[in-house]
Amino acid sequence: MNKPVRRIAIFCGLLVLALLLRDNWLQFVQADELKTNKHNHRVAIARYSQPRGNIIVDGQEVTGSAETNGIDYKYKRTYKNGEMWAPVTGYSSQVFDGSQLEKLYDKILTGDDDKLFFNRTVDMLTGKGQKGGDVITTLNAKAQEAAFKGLGDKRGAVAALDPRTGKILALASTPSYDPSKIAGANDSAAWTALEKDKNQPMLNRALRATYPPGSTFKVVTAAAALENGLYSDPDQKTQTPNKYVLPDSATELKNEGSIQCENATMREALRISCNTVFGKMSADLGNDKMKKEAEKFGFNSELLTPVRAEKSVYPKDDRPQNAMDGIGQASNRATPLQMAMVVSAIANNGKLMEPYMVDKVRAPNLNVIETHQPKEMAQPLSAPNAQKIQSMMETVVENGTGTSAKIDDVSGVTVGGKTGTAQHGVDNSGKPYAWFISYAKTDNGSPVAVAVVVEGDDSTARDDVAGGALAAPIAKNVMEAVLKTSK
Repeated sequence: MNKPVRRIAIFCGLLVLALLLRDNWLQFVQADELKTNKHNHRVAIARYSQPRGNIIVDGQEVTGSAETNGIDYKYKRTYKNGEMWAPVTGYSSQVFDGSQLEKLYDKILTGDDDKLFFNRTVDMLTGKGQKGGDVITTLNAKAQEAAFKGLGDKRGAVAALDPRTGKILALASTPSYDPSKIAGANDSAAWTALEKDKNQPMLNRALRATYPPGSTFKVVTAAAALENGLYSDPDQKTQTPNKYVLPDSATELKNEGSIQCENATMREALRISCNTVFGKMSADLGNDKMKKEAEKFGFNSELLTPVRAEKSVYPKDDRPQNAMDGIGQASNRATPLQMAMVVSAIANNGKLMEPYMVDKVRAPNLNVIETHQPKEMAQPLSAPNAQKIQSMMETVVENGTGTSAKIDDVSGVTVGGKTGTAQHGVDNSGKPYAWFISYAKTDNGSPVAVAVVVEGDDSTARDDVAGGALAAPIAKNVMEAVLKTSK
C-alpha cells in the first residue's frame, strides 16, 4: 500500500473509531440526560401514549386519562374537581411538563419506574400495553371539600394534619385552577392567562406562600416561655406593665382595643390576645431562645411532603424586632402547613410528626410497592407543657376570641384554638391576614389539627378582617368533617 492510501485508510479508521466512541457515549453515558431533556419531544409522546396511573383519595380516583384525536398524543390527563384538588395533584401537561405529585411520581404513573419492572415484563410478554401505577394519598375528601368551599372566592389556604401520624388531611388553596384546562397540546392560551392572573391561581398558598403568622405565633412564644422556665403555670401572673415600650427604642407596643393586659396570666393573655404580654415574653427570652424553639417546630428548615414546602422563617433579629417576631410580626413568616405543624405538636402532647401526603404506591396489579411509615420529626416541648398550652387554647375557644370554632354537634369533643390578625405592608398599610389554628380532641387523642389563613381583599373592610370571624368557621368545618369521617 502506498503512502497516500495508507494515510487515507488511517484517517478513515480514526473517523470510524470516533463515531463508535460518540455512539457509545450517547447510548451509555448521556442516555438518561437526553431522555429527560425538555426538548426531546419523544419523551412527552411516550408519556401520553397510554393512560396514566391515578392519584387516589379515599379509594376514589381524582385523576383520569382521556383519548384524544391528536397526531402525537394518544391520551391526555383529566381531573375530577380539578380546582379543589390542584394543590395536591398539581398538573400533568403535554406541553408544560408537570408539577407536584404528577411530576414527582411521573415514572410510577407512566409505568416507567424500575419498581414496576416486573409488571412491564409481564405486559410485554402477554402483548398488553404498558400500564402505570397509582399514588394513594393521605387526604380526607370531606375535609378537603370543607376547606375548599369554606375559602370560597377568598384568597387563602387551609392545611390540616392528623397530629398522631403526620398525615396531611386537607391542603386547599384559593383561588385555584383546573389542571384539565392546561393538560392538552393546544392549551397555551389557558396557560398564559393563568400566568398573567394577578390573583396567582397556580400558587399553592398552603405550601408555598409565607405570611406573618400574627397572634397564632403566641402559642410558640408560650411554649418557649414554659420550656425555658420563664413561667411555669398558665395561671401565673406575668410581669407585664400596662404600657410596654419595645427594648432599645421609644416605640410603645399596643394592644388591640381596650383590653386590659397588665400582669395578665398567660391563659388570660392568650384568651384576649395581649400583644404586650407575649412581646415582652419574647424580649425576656431573647432571640436565640426564641429562634431555637421556633426551629424545633420546623421553622428555618425546608420540608418535603414529598411536595416541597417553602421555608418558614424565624429570623436572627435585634431586640426590638425580636419582641415583634414573638407576636408573629416583623420578619416572622410562616406557611399554613407550618402553623398546622405547630398546633399539631401541641395537640399531640409535644411530639411533632413529619407531615406527608402519600400513603402508598401501588402497581397496576394492585400490589403495594411502597408504603410510608409515620416518623417523629421533633419534640418541641414536653408533654406537661403541651398540655398546659392545650388548656390555654381551649380557654380561647370556650370564652375567648375563638368561640366561633366551638363544635357542639359532635359529642365528646374538645376544641383548642388561637386567632390571629397579621399586619403587613409598609407601615401596616396592607389589608391584614386573618388566621386561625386549632385542634379537635377526643378520648382517643387528637385526630385533626388545622391552620387557616384568609387574605383580606378590597371587598372586606379592614376592621372586619379578624381570625375569629373569617378563619375560625372554616377550621371548624374542616375539623367536623374529619371527626365525622373518622368514626
